[in-house]
Amino acid sequence: EDWYRARCARLHERAARSQEAVRASRREAGECRRQLQARLVEMESLRGAHQSLERQLQELEERHNAEAAGLQDTIGQLEDDLRNTKNEMARHLREYQDLLNVKMALDIEIAAYRKLLEGEETLFNMGSGGLPSLNSLPSPTYSFQPRSFSSST
Repeated sequence: EDWYRARCARLHERAARSQEAVRASRREAGECRRQLQARLVEMESLRGAHQSLERQLQELEERHNAEAAGLQDTIGQLEDDLRNTKNEMARHLREYQDLLNVKMALDIEIAAYRKLLEGEETLFNMGSGGLPSLNSLPSPTYSFQPRSFSSST
C-alpha cells in the first residue's frame, strides 16, 4: 500500500509536472501564434508599402520620361529657331554688304562729279577766253547696275 501510495504520489507529481509542461507549451504555442500573426500582419503591411513604392517609382519614371520628351521637343524647337535666326542674319549681312557696295559706288560717283564740278569752276574762274570748250573734256563713264532686293521683313 505504501508502495502504491508512493507510486500514485509520483504519478500525480508527474501528471502535475506534465500538466504544467502542457500549460507552458500551450502558452508558448499561443505566444508563437501571436508572434506569427504579428509577423503576418507586418508582412502584409510591408507588401502593401512595397507595392505603393513600386507604383510611385513607376509614376516618377513616367513623369521623368514625359519631361525628358518635352525637353527634347523644346531643344529641337530652339535648334530650329537658332538655325532660322542664323539664316536670317546671313541674309541681312548679305543685304548690308550689297547696300555697302552701292554706297561705295555712289560715293565714288559723287567724288567724280565733285571733281568735274571743281574742274568746271576752275575753268569758269580762269575765264573762257582761249580755252578749249567743255565738250572736248573727256567725260567719265560709270556703269552702275543696281541689284534688286527682295525683302521679307
